[in-house]
Amino acid sequence: MRLLAVDTTTGSGSAALVEDGCVRAEIGIEAFGTHSSRLSASIEVLLKSLHWELADLDGFAVTPGPGSFTGIRIGLSTVQAFAFASGKPVAPVSSLRALAWKLRYDGVPLAAPMHDAKKGEIYAALYAFEMTGMKAVVPEGAYAPDRFKALLPKGRKILFIGGGFPILMEGLSPSEKKRAVASGRTLFIAPEVGLLGAAVIAAGKGVPPDRIEPLYLRRSQAEEGR
Repeated sequence: MRLLAVDTTTGSGSAALVEDGCVRAEIGIEAFGTHSSRLSASIEVLLKSLHWELADLDGFAVTPGPGSFTGIRIGLSTVQAFAFASGKPVAPVSSLRALAWKLRYDGVPLAAPMHDAKKGEIYAALYAFEMTGMKAVVPEGAYAPDRFKALLPKGRKILFIGGGFPILMEGLSPSEKKRAVASGRTLFIAPEVGLLGAAVIAAGKGVPPDRIEPLYLRRSQAEEGR
């Protein structure tokens, strides 16, 4: 199975090609501004590097959120256009779930992925790794840092990852800061989006492009102003 995977939910935008459970190629770009021009160029380079055409793909995987509202729309619209043109299914994969999946081999049973949600909040969740995969212990949501910290199990080692970690650190006590362990892995998650998305499509749970909905977790600033 061959998939194109895309993530544009944060400044760490990335795209990847996955085949039969292996990441064949990936491009990650850390930059300010929108991903619109960079994403198309990255996808073109990836396909050419493997001599693949869009017609060779069995489906697509994309992060519908949470993250930047503009970034979410860019990723979704790009993948929807490809999926409409090819008639292939799409697997939506949460950006937080994909971020946590990067840590599955790091030897820590609990992973807390988090993005900077602005306005002093974080998009975050807590996942536990099990023999059968990964389950949410604290559900994905937009949290005040103190609220999220209160939901974390006491005395358990947790590996944190993501751009929201510095915001959480600001509210920790000196002793809590010593126990907080941050992963040094990159924040480019398109490979994980592709691997998780391939499992979704293999299980027959891919969806048509017109059924993909953004995962915002809270209202946009424009909606709040109305």
